[in-house]
Amino acid sequence: MHRSVAALIEDAREHQLSLPEVVIRSEMAESGRPREEIRERIARTLAVMRGAIEEGLQGDMRSPSGLTGGRAARLHAHGPRLLGETVTAILARAVGTLEVNAAMGLIVAAPTAGAAGVLPAILASASDILDADDERLVDAMLVAGGVGGVIAHRASLAGAAGGCQAETGSAAAMGAAAVTWLGGGTHDQVSTSIALSLQGMLGLICDPIGGLVEIPCIYRNASAAMQALAAAEMALAGLDFPVPADEVIDVMGEVGRKMPVAYRETAQGGLAATPSARRLVQIQPTRSPSGISR
Repeated sequence: MHRSVAALIEDAREHQLSLPEVVIRSEMAESGRPREEIRERIARTLAVMRGAIEEGLQGDMRSPSGLTGGRAARLHAHGPRLLGETVTAILARAVGTLEVNAAMGLIVAAPTAGAAGVLPAILASASDILDADDERLVDAMLVAGGVGGVIAHRASLAGAAGGCQAETGSAAAMGAAAVTWLGGGTHDQVSTSIALSLQGMLGLICDPIGGLVEIPCIYRNASAAMQALAAAEMALAGLDFPVPADEVIDVMGEVGRKMPVAYRETAQGGLAATPSARRLVQIQPTRSPSGISR
């Protein structure tokens, strides 16, 4: 695993390799698994992502709490109104995946269950926008995984450790890198997209109502997917960011460590502590932040 985005890119440049190739070689060396097995596993993961999107868009699933269900289908059916079909599809796919998660359906924690809608929404939409086949999408997932590994090493991927910036923020950075690479971005543009996406998520708290990964999580996944695509669009246009990706990741880790416990998945602060949220939780099953009834 690479310990920095800079090292990942330097490895690619030094050996004249693509970013997906650098990541898969690293995975092969660390896991001892052959290339074909790794790519097949990622392809199966991609299939699970697609399945979750399809299930979420049907609108049939409801969470045990009753807080979520049917929103993605409603958005998909009644849009677009303002931003066009592509944007509406991205939002609906992100929301739908998180609704499947809330209903105990099958999703991919990418990088966590609470951020599981970001990367699938981006990849499915990139397939439409860029006409990317599954082989290219697997490559893009390798890029995303490489970035996720760096963030896990330098900061955190857990809301309990770093707030929602560590979950949906990391997912946005991974998605931005993946779609920038798919869009033909250079190594520097991929790095810039990571910095641009994550800087826009810094300080985002984790305040799930009732301790459940439902509200505001489903909406933040949609927002994070759009953040990622905005970052990729700007990076591909040649816009820069003066702070390197690794330093932005380090800042995210620092902010997370300094964030009060009330804002780190405990449901003790933020939206979870509002009068409306407290009234709502009084009529719902009481659950811990992990989602286990008590």
